[in-house]
Amino acid sequence: MSSTFRLEPEVGLHPDQGRVRLRTLVFIRWMAICGQTAALLIAHFGLGLELHLVAAFLVVLTSGVLNVAQVATRPASSWLRNKEATMALAFDLIQISLLLSLTGGLTNPFSILILGPVTVSASILTRRSTICLSILAIVAVTANVFFYLPLSWPEGSFFLHSLYLYGLWAALVFTAIFLAAYVSSLTEEARSMGMALVASQMALAREQKLSALGGLAAAAAHELGSPLGTMLVVAKEMKEELPPDDIYLPDVELLISEILRCREILQNLAAWPEEDGGDPYNFMPLQSLVETAVVPYEKLDIQTLIEAKAREDSGAEVNGEHLMVERSPEILHSLGLFAQNAIQFAKEKVEISLVWDKRTITLTIHDDGPGFDPQVLGRLGDPLLSSREHAQKALGKKTLTSKALGSKNQDRRKEEDGDHMGLGVFIATTLLSHTGGKVTYSNHESGGALVEIVWPRHRLEVAPQIA
Repeated sequence: MSSTFRLEPEVGLHPDQGRVRLRTLVFIRWMAICGQTAALLIAHFGLGLELHLVAAFLVVLTSGVLNVAQVATRPASSWLRNKEATMALAFDLIQISLLLSLTGGLTNPFSILILGPVTVSASILTRRSTICLSILAIVAVTANVFFYLPLSWPEGSFFLHSLYLYGLWAALVFTAIFLAAYVSSLTEEARSMGMALVASQMALAREQKLSALGGLAAAAAHELGSPLGTMLVVAKEMKEELPPDDIYLPDVELLISEILRCREILQNLAAWPEEDGGDPYNFMPLQSLVETAVVPYEKLDIQTLIEAKAREDSGAEVNGEHLMVERSPEILHSLGLFAQNAIQFAKEKVEISLVWDKRTITLTIHDDGPGFDPQVLGRLGDPLLSSREHAQKALGKKTLTSKALGSKNQDRRKEEDGDHMGLGVFIATTLLSHTGGKVTYSNHESGGALVEIVWPRHRLEVAPQIA
């Protein structure tokens, strides 16, 4: 089985989607302008500090001009893309840096505000954007160590000791690095987890819709069976009463054939998902549930073996048909995903074993493919492995040969599925956990990947339904 899992296009989320509204950044910038203006006026007229007010207010004015220009050129409710938001925060960072250089550099008590744009980026933008802004902040902090206009204190010139100044520089630099490396990582993980949970909900909703359709089809087949039987009896009686040369005889024969066709269609609908939701069609043997999930992904060139049995000396029923469970969209979607990938990456055979005792139900899926790559085996279930770059690195694409993978086709399929690395298995693991299942991933001793799912028996088994 591959360590890559499919994700349908509709749940894919583009990394450059809008993350912040223009209105939000404009509002924050207006607040900063008000705060900067108040600080300059209080420092100059209230505290008696001699400041270069004209130059400082020109720097503040640039922020106001940018705000007005942005609001005039696009709706305030529009979403800024990642690149646009990064450029806006970079401007704010440079503006604060210039303002600090005119008002004492790092000796200004408000020098900590130079990390404000980096903090905003770490909370809403991508890690790459945060790293870029952090580098820009480090450059700005370093420039303010050497190039700044000292503040004129009322008692005379005041200079911080160079050791303290360098210490303050180091603190700001390390804080910028911390924001880029740690905070942005936590934010990216939370964002990826949220995206993956949305994907899980959409997958489950899709499966539940299929269940509803299946239940409707089964109910229709059940309810329409009697009227069609009556129509068939009446049509046959009409045929028997008509003479062989009657002009209506072909029409009656056509009517009989169409009734038989309708009956066959309804029988197929009832047989297709008689377990697809709705009483009394919502319950089925456990082995049939597994087969329902696996059959759509079977291939002629891959042998798929499904074995169901009770564990020896467990006292449980030997026949899998006696173990009735509720048709679960979560289980169907998850087992279908595991089966699809096992069959896709198997060389010749996929073995699915279903074993139960009085307390637990265990399902294992083992294929004879290349198995899970050791680099990602411990991270399966983590939705962060979603980019092609991470997938190729995790799969060791540059070091694995086609012989190790089994064939060139397997290598090509792995590359095609690289974009969805990890998210599919996260969805499956999350959905199965809702049913009480615990999933473990490993490589089999004889080779190939092994997925094991264990449920408490009382979470799945239901009493047989009597029609």
